[in-house]
Amino acid sequence: MITKAKILIVEDERDIARLLRYNLEKDRYKVLVANDAESALKMVRKQHPDLIILDIMLPKMDGLEFLKTIRADNNVPVVLLTAKRSEMDRILGLKLGADDYIVKPFSVGELQARIAGHLRRASGIPAGGNGKKHLSLGAMDIDFDRHAITVKGRPAHLAPKEFAILKLLIEADGKVLSREQLLEMIWGLDKNMEIDTRTVDQHIARLRRKIRPEDERIATVPNFGYQVRLN
Repeated sequence: MITKAKILIVEDERDIARLLRYNLEKDRYKVLVANDAESALKMVRKQHPDLIILDIMLPKMDGLEFLKTIRADNNVPVVLLTAKRSEMDRILGLKLGADDYIVKPFSVGELQARIAGHLRRASGIPAGGNGKKHLSLGAMDIDFDRHAITVKGRPAHLAPKEFAILKLLIEADGKVLSREQLLEMIWGLDKNMEIDTRTVDQHIARLRRKIRPEDERIATVPNFGYQVRLN
């Protein structure tokens, strides 16, 4: 497990915040707590957390507005805490750039597993493209060491999960990867966990927008998953 990472909890229900803090500190994470979005924004800018656990239902500025604000210039992994009835909020959160969500009431163990997976992925993606450090694909120029990509010479600012998806699809060398495979390989989620494959779809949609006009290289294979067209 990655230790000593800094996690920011943004949660106005103090009992939940205390529970999360207690369990995360047991796992040797450094934990910050904000009870509202305004305080959380200041912490993000000053403390630079490695991951954010974000409740959607917050006073004044809600969690989705907070997410939209930080995503303007920050790709820190964000895990949403949501209520079962707020499906549309979960979908909107993924569209705005959340990396994952977990539904209240939640298993602390499941949340810890997801956090560990996100931190592991965000800490550094090995050089991809079947061992290549650099790859040109159509109008895309991909530097796997720097996690950087340009399209027609212009930088495409991919979030860590978006870059990881593109990398894995390229490494698959034209083979199709299912949504479940991508969830396991990138999010680190176990097959037995209750997961939503729409998480992958939302990230693919954002990735496609950012690599236009090369977006058609990421092909949807109906009823299965995705592949990259290499020629």
